[in-house]
Amino acid sequence: MPKHIFVTGGVVSSLGKGIAAASIARILEAKGLKVALQKLDPYLNVDPGTMNPFQHGEVYVTEDGAETDLDLGHYERFTHGTVTRESNITSGQIYYKVITRERRGDYLGGTVQVVPHITNAIKEGIRELYKNKRLDVVITEIGGTVGDIESLPFLEAVRQFRHEVGRENCLFIHLTLVPYIKAAGELKTKPTQHSVGTLREIGIQPDILMCRTEKKIDKAMKAKIALFCNVETEAVIEARDVASIYEVPLMIKEQEIDKVICQKLKIEYKSGSLAAWKKNVVEKSLHPKHSVKIAVVGKYIELQDAYKSIYEALKHGGIANDSEVVIKKINSEKVGSAKSLEQFKGVSGILVPGGFGMRGVEGKLQAIQYAREKKVPFFGICLGMQCAAIEFARNALDMKGAHSTEFNKKTPFPVISLLEEQQNVKDMGGTMRLGAYPCLVKKDTLAYKAYKAEEISERHRHRYEFNNEYREKFQKAGMKLSGLSPNGKLVEMIELEGHPWFLATQAHPEFKSKPDKAHPLFREFVCHALLYQEGQSPKSVAAGSSDKGKEIKPEQEKGGVSA
Repeated sequence: MPKHIFVTGGVVSSLGKGIAAASIARILEAKGLKVALQKLDPYLNVDPGTMNPFQHGEVYVTEDGAETDLDLGHYERFTHGTVTRESNITSGQIYYKVITRERRGDYLGGTVQVVPHITNAIKEGIRELYKNKRLDVVITEIGGTVGDIESLPFLEAVRQFRHEVGRENCLFIHLTLVPYIKAAGELKTKPTQHSVGTLREIGIQPDILMCRTEKKIDKAMKAKIALFCNVETEAVIEARDVASIYEVPLMIKEQEIDKVICQKLKIEYKSGSLAAWKKNVVEKSLHPKHSVKIAVVGKYIELQDAYKSIYEALKHGGIANDSEVVIKKINSEKVGSAKSLEQFKGVSGILVPGGFGMRGVEGKLQAIQYAREKKVPFFGICLGMQCAAIEFARNALDMKGAHSTEFNKKTPFPVISLLEEQQNVKDMGGTMRLGAYPCLVKKDTLAYKAYKAEEISERHRHRYEFNNEYREKFQKAGMKLSGLSPNGKLVEMIELEGHPWFLATQAHPEFKSKPDKAHPLFREFVCHALLYQEGQSPKSVAAGSSDKGKEIKPEQEKGGVSA
């Protein structure tokens, strides 16, 4: 049985439990330990797949096709592990499982209750993560804030879990807030004390406190927190605001959180160096040689978390090119008039991400037309690829009214249409083309130069596809179909001949990008944006290019995300 770490949060939401859990996992991995992460979410949705991004942020898709919480993206970006559908459990899944068992008669006429039936199902879900796997440590993040009624069954379940496995095999880390009151010029510990008090009323005594703060917590304040929260002083860890989230592992390791964890869990302590992480990720992200501005055109721009993986993958592409990526967020609903296109002045790359529904689509089409005609490097993802096909049909092939049948069922030119197997689907949740699918990449394409492989694998999340009836017309007009499914029936990637860098994919490559291993397409996109910015003629990226005498290396030798 692996050792268990449970991460809870108090005072307010959005303190960064996911980043804290991922950072701890990175530190433990550096010691040679095999670590897996898991998120328990209190909401009653079976998964976040049908939830509005404004409410929940992006939906992160796993290799095995699960639609999950965005924190699982942090887990994969910070570690070497791959999350699965067992890595995210919701209240909806737990209640659905228990009610299904009750209807089937599994409880033999007994009264079904939160305790023990719901709590037992939660514990089953925790154990399912390491069933038939050899792991050293499992880190489980509990969503919500201590005191919320929704998270009580999860907290009771993990309280019981610790009792069952023993204190030497399980510890609790509580992430809390130490706010700075500007008028008083002081940090205040009372919210932390109340939060820990609430947790103790539930029956959980935290072993380690991670205190989110914008100011440094001195030794005297740490001692005060330790005294009133009943933890050791060395177990009070300052989690101060940082310029980059990738600094967090370095910051908490410096305070020897790993020593405390190893001591409490009876794990042999090994130092475990984060030197490579510091050099290749943190220092490059904080002190880049170059800077480039890239526009992200979407309809969920107001919420940072709606395109979380997109923004992080762009930063990774910047790290690979030793460049800062300044992201200009453009609301696609506010793109349309000639004057609105002035928003793209000074931008060296345009990215159109995925999404659902008609709102904002026309603005995305305008942005793509601008990128195509002005020769600005363009990257389309999922709906971004579909929009690229629609825009090309309308404006390059003179197919007036071309559209996707998702938005206009009576369009005269349905260049994007519903898959045949999707025609009779009634349930909306979990029924799309989800998870990893292979793709064959044609040589002599931008995609092949990026991946350096003829077969790759990417994750998908969509229902609609490129309509094969229009393949020949698109290709004759200069649109390359650079990536196809192995059976040749599905168009996975398209490119535009005569353009310095115009590539769109039906997949979501952002889900496989890491700060120390940028996704090939994001790496190349940022590289070509830098070339465009310097006014250089497009060259083979594999050969490298210059930036006013300064070498820009896209780090091609690191390889791509291949099957």
